[in-house]
This record gives sequence, structure tokens and C-alpha cells, in this order.
Amino acid sequence: MRSLRAVMVAAGLLFLTGEAGAEPTVASGYRLETVSVPGAAFSGMSRDGEDLLVTDLASGRLYRRGPRGKFTAFGPAFPHGVDVIGDPTGPYRVVRAGDVLVVAQGWTPVDSDEGPFDHALVALDGAGKVRVISSDFWNPFDFIVADGIYYVIDSARNTVERVQPDGRKDTIMTFRRMGEEARALRKLSPTEFTEGKSYEVDAVPTGIGLRDARLYIALFGGFPFVAGAGKIVSIPRAGGPSMPRLDIEGLNAPVSIAVDGDGDLLVLEHGTFDQKEGFRNGSGRLLKLDKMTGRQTVILDGLTRPVSVLVWDEQRLVVSDLRGNLHFLARELAR
Repeated sequence: MRSLRAVMVAAGLLFLTGEAGAEPTVASGYRLETVSVPGAAFSGMSRDGEDLLVTDLASGRLYRRGPRGKFTAFGPAFPHGVDVIGDPTGPYRVVRAGDVLVVAQGWTPVDSDEGPFDHALVALDGAGKVRVISSDFWNPFDFIVADGIYYVIDSARNTVERVQPDGRKDTIMTFRRMGEEARALRKLSPTEFTEGKSYEVDAVPTGIGLRDARLYIALFGGFPFVAGAGKIVSIPRAGGPSMPRLDIEGLNAPVSIAVDGDGDLLVLEHGTFDQKEGFRNGSGRLLKLDKMTGRQTVILDGLTRPVSVLVWDEQRLVVSDLRGNLHFLARELAR
């Protein structure tokens, strides 16, 4: 059987592996293959039958990757560009919901006028027609679909929104600002952050997952993105007045969550931040957290600006990053 790389080459497509010496490292018991599309900035992923759906922030396009490895663009080119801090914005996520694909579209790019699809949840039908479900967001970074209802993360408002198919929306959680000790912040800027003071940053929710009737939310933490300040919290799916439950802390900018077939949480860390360099190359990781024991295992390390993790099936995972890489992990079967 030919390798994934051989299939891609045979398809006549230009795909390259990561830079020499910069390959991610994978834990024992897993096999890793990386497919790279030069110039792409991959973001959200989902499974649609046997196809992988992925969004590209560099072009504003949706792509379908079939079982043979060929990428095909489809649908319109959504608004895309960079946001106010220079990060790419565009179609963050795409998910199948019945007979339509639902796309979470991000901030209005800084060099563009606001359009009807900006900061919106939109539906794309089989004929390529797009309709807005709701544009009452600031930055809908991630969402899941459960029983026909959309649970949307609005990263800029620091909220979790429950959205009906007809666009009716209610806020089921607003996250408070998080306190950081000056001791941690002084490592970033000794002159700006003085001893004896504490500072607050926005929670910045990013990834969302569902397990046992609870919504699990990654709190990325706002600028200056202090190492170890990220958290995973959970709330009842039904909402209500209860406070978020703290499940995991000490994370480095967690950006995506998934739940595997065993009920274990997969948490993707975007990495550690340097005020001069930005997010450090190779500082992103994929963690697995055992449901029963809480034990954390790093299963993929050395990532640069990863964005999303997808559970493909019981044996396989996929991770995307802003460098146009898709990292395919497979459990190796015991011999």
C-alpha cells in the first residue's frame, strides 16, 4: 500500500513536508504524516462522510480533501485578511449540519469594509448559496452542533452563545476577566509590570467540546499571553446560573478541544508567547487528558501556531496549523 505522500504526489499536487529540522515529534504508539500546502493558513476542520473539510484563512476558501488526498476548493471566497493585531481572519470553522454546511466567519479584515458575512454564522447549501444564520457576534471563533442547536464561542465578547437554526440567540455564559500576578508578567516586561500589583486580562474563550452533557471551553487568555495562564473550564450544556467549573489549568494558550471515543479530552496548545517574536516556533503541543485519572500525555509536540484538532475515528487524529500543514496521527496497532 502506498504511503500518504506517494498518493499526494501521484495526484499531481504540490505538497511538501515541513522544514528540515523543524518536524514535530510524536509520542510512542503513534505514527505521524504531515501534508503541507505552501501559502495556505489552515484553520477549522470537520469530517463530512469520508471527506475532510478544512478552511483556509489565506484565501478565504473552503476545501474538501477526499480519500485519495486531493484538495478541491468549493463555495465562495469568504472575506479574509488580517485583523487588528496582524493575525489572519476569515472562515474559522466549517461543520456539516443536516443538508447545509455551517461556517463561522471571523472579524472584518482591517483593510476591508464590513460585509454581510463578517462576524457571522452562515449556511452554505448544496447549490453554493449562502445565507446568514446570525451576524450578532464580534468574533465567532469556534462552534459545535448538538441536536440541531449551535453552541458558538464569541472570543471577543468572552461568551458562549446558544443559537437556534432560525438565528435566535441567547448567551449562556459570559466569562470574567482573569487575574495575573505581576511576578509572571515581569518576565515579559520588567519595567511595565511592577511587584505588588496584579493585572487582569480577558478570558478569550476559543475551542469548545461536548462531553457528558457539559460544554468544555478553552480559555486562551488575553495579551500578553502569559505562559501557564490558559485553562479548560466546563458548564452545563443547558446553561443556567452555575459558575464555570475549573477542569484544567497551567496551559499555554489552549486553542482547540476535542473528545475522543474513550471520552478523553484532547487539548491543543497554541504555544508560548514572546513580545518580540510572537508565538514561538515549535512551542505548540497536543495533549491528551485521561477521563478517569486526569493524567496528561503529550502526544504531539513541536508545533508552530496550531489551530484545530479533529478526531477522525478511533485510531486517527488531524491537527491543522497556520503554516498550511495538516498533521495526521494514527495509533500504531500492537503486534
